[in-house]
Amino acid sequence: MKNALVIIPTYNEIENVVDIVKAVFTEISNFDVLIVDDSSPDGTANAVKLLQKEYPEQLHLVIRKQKLGLGTAYIHGFKWALQRNYEYICEMDADFSHNPKDLIRLYQECHQNGADVAIGSRYKTGINVVNWDMKRLLLSYFASKYVRFITRMNIADTTAGFVCYKREVLENINLDNIKFIGYAFQIEMKFKAYLKQFKIQEVSVIFTDRTKGTSKMDGSIISEAVFGVIRMKIKSIFQKK
Repeated sequence: MKNALVIIPTYNEIENVVDIVKAVFTEISNFDVLIVDDSSPDGTANAVKLLQKEYPEQLHLVIRKQKLGLGTAYIHGFKWALQRNYEYICEMDADFSHNPKDLIRLYQECHQNGADVAIGSRYKTGINVVNWDMKRLLLSYFASKYVRFITRMNIADTTAGFVCYKREVLENINLDNIKFIGYAFQIEMKFKAYLKQFKIQEVSVIFTDRTKGTSKMDGSIISEAVFGVIRMKIKSIFQKK
């Protein structure tokens, strides 16, 4: 069984993709990387194809026909990983907001310390975010508080997108029933794991906002998270009954 895979979704990340892949392999040379690209018009996929010549066995690329959302990109990557028998599946952004140096810490939390899900947490020990304006910081921080209140999950950073899963977690979640496609996808995955009583641990990390490329955050993503979480919680109550 293969050990660990890092899934990185991309859309117009030509400025970051080569550097992030090289940074991952510098830190953890025995991990594989899967880029899930939504047919970026800026040539992101072509840059990855060229880089595959340098890492022919470890760097993988899936190109989807159009931009279909962050959640569906990760679902595609999860299924790809399960089909190829990876034991640990990590997810991270392409823009260096997640530090590749922290990947090994998430992996070790699962591999050595017994976690089923390890979350790279911005809020476990206060607020560890660099270069966000106050509006975005408060929105993210209180969104996590709100989700924690609604769902009752004992997780400080419920919206985090830097996560390591053991394969059995993904095998026991019906990935075809995941409803959210934006950033609320991260909430739903944690909630599904929580309902199935998997052990979820947080690892404190420092989140640094991107310096290259453009953020994909917009109003529809916030709306999905705010209203979708309530529907998700209500649905779980009725299913339990």
